[in-house]
Amino acid sequence: MRGFEPHDARLVLNFAEISAAQKRRDSYESHRHRVFAVAFYMTGGELEAEDILANTFVRAFQQTDEPSAQQVDVSLVSELKQHVEFEPPPATAPVTTGAGLGEQRNVKRPDLEAALIHLPATERLVFLLRDVEGYPVDRVAATLELTPQAVNIALLRARLKLREVLAQAPSRTEQFDAAEDNPQQRAV
Repeated sequence: MRGFEPHDARLVLNFAEISAAQKRRDSYESHRHRVFAVAFYMTGGELEAEDILANTFVRAFQQTDEPSAQQVDVSLVSELKQHVEFEPPPATAPVTTGAGLGEQRNVKRPDLEAALIHLPATERLVFLLRDVEGYPVDRVAATLELTPQAVNIALLRARLKLREVLAQAPSRTEQFDAAEDNPQQRAV
């Protein structure tokens, strides 16, 4: 039986470094798409979203080698606050008149994406985290440092505003179909 050699220690350290790098890579890959999507819908720009994505993971990995989804989200919100102006959420729920809520239709993804830009930043982020990503209210509240009541109010406002915007705007596919039927409009 041979003794412990110095090169054995280097092998163990190399394995540990490779293992830590793989864990960081796995963590990045498991959260990358979600972070980019939220950053893109918050900023509307691909390059800015890429910048937020990179800085989010730099910030998260500075805290720990294996950040949890919650830690990544907190880092994401910190980065978003440097790029997007957030307003405090309203204290009360909106009073609805029912205007724009009569006709219901299926909403296509491009139409919803276009309507998102009409939301204030806080309501947009609450909508994305709660309704798109499916986070529970408590997690959204903790991530954004809001009360659950404020999250619910912002979510209600976001849904009502989206419904109003979507009811007023023609569907992008309807616009495309109309352009196909009208050769003069296609030329424009």
